[in-house]
Amino acid sequence: MDNPATPIILEGMTHDSDILIVGGGLNGPALALALAQAGFGVTVIDALPQPVRKNATFDGRAYALALASVRLLRAVGIWDRIATKAQPMLEIKVSDGRAGTGPLSPFFLHFDHAEIEEGPMGHMCEDRFLRRAFLDAMREEENIRQISGDAVIAQSSGPGGVEVTLASGKELRGRLLVGSDGRSSGTAQRAGIKRTGWDYGQTALVCAIEHELPHHGIAHQFFMPPGPLAILPLPGNVSSIVWSETAETAASFSALNDVDFLHVLRPRFGDFLGELSIKGPRYSYPLNLSLANQFVADRVALVGDAAHGLHPIAGQGLNAGLRDVAALAQVLDEARRRGEDIAAQDVLDRYQRWRRFDTQSLALATDISNRLFSSDNPLLRLGRDLGMGALNAIPGLRRGMIREAAGLTGDLPVLMRG
Repeated sequence: MDNPATPIILEGMTHDSDILIVGGGLNGPALALALAQAGFGVTVIDALPQPVRKNATFDGRAYALALASVRLLRAVGIWDRIATKAQPMLEIKVSDGRAGTGPLSPFFLHFDHAEIEEGPMGHMCEDRFLRRAFLDAMREEENIRQISGDAVIAQSSGPGGVEVTLASGKELRGRLLVGSDGRSSGTAQRAGIKRTGWDYGQTALVCAIEHELPHHGIAHQFFMPPGPLAILPLPGNVSSIVWSETAETAASFSALNDVDFLHVLRPRFGDFLGELSIKGPRYSYPLNLSLANQFVADRVALVGDAAHGLHPIAGQGLNAGLRDVAALAQVLDEARRRGEDIAAQDVLDRYQRWRRFDTQSLALATDISNRLFSSDNPLLRLGRDLGMGALNAIPGLRRGMIREAAGLTGDLPVLMRG
């Protein structure tokens, strides 16, 4: 919300921290650790009380962490805390079909980590383990101050820095404000940053499935006309599913009990993992595209979903956010080493130029893929099947896509180079 009555910050004003980060999910803490370890003073403001984040139990929510993201987590001291709880993704299989009939085409994509030298393309890790690891690591870092259970209600920028007011009445000052507060980012709204996007008319159904047979570290993406079904391996005989359906159908499926939910899932899931049972609660959320028109404003930068909310079709949401984190941390560190004001517009523009084109390209790719594969048009189906078959048959192209899936392409920030 706009806050024109808030006074402009004057040069020479004392700062509580170099950088104020709004949002305590995953990207905000990752950025806090990267910056704190580079010598910056950081305050993380999380509207959710810390015990709620730390005491979460199994709920089936998990993330596909690309290899480049694993490198970042290792660099900031998180990976060693969660490595034993993560499941390597050794293969990815992509097929086309229809519920109840299985694959309708002999053409498919098959990515095997053995085709690249760096190891597994990525790992699956539960949300609860990541959050606890970040909370523990931040608590041990002397350059990080955490404020939980309090929300930012106002912000202002001036020549000397930024100031935020919390719901508790507390005021904090810093040189730079970073919004890591989701698709409905209050930080972006208060900075006057507008968004572009649209609704897909789809809803993602998310839960964990326990299965009779081992998954062997294989991730599956099964394309059906209403939307894709991703089956992602977790430790043990457990997989996380992200199942996209039309909004109306998803609402009816969400209302079912577990037994009936499994009854409608099985024809889509198939029997390759044997008997199935639901493990933990089920969730659903509407799918849309939401891009911030700018990633920066006056002494403000956005990362993660605050900058770009993508369709989960490629599982790149968190990975794109962690690229933001690594890029912004590098830009700020290099600016300070040159003696620049870390929140000067030309410094923030470097971050925006680095990340905006990449995320717009990714958003376009996921949007086109969803529209292309969420169709039962015979000509479209034939074209995409032939395309998948051609890609799978050419080793050089296939390896390139494997490296893309592992996050190893493009202009990688230092923290993601290993």
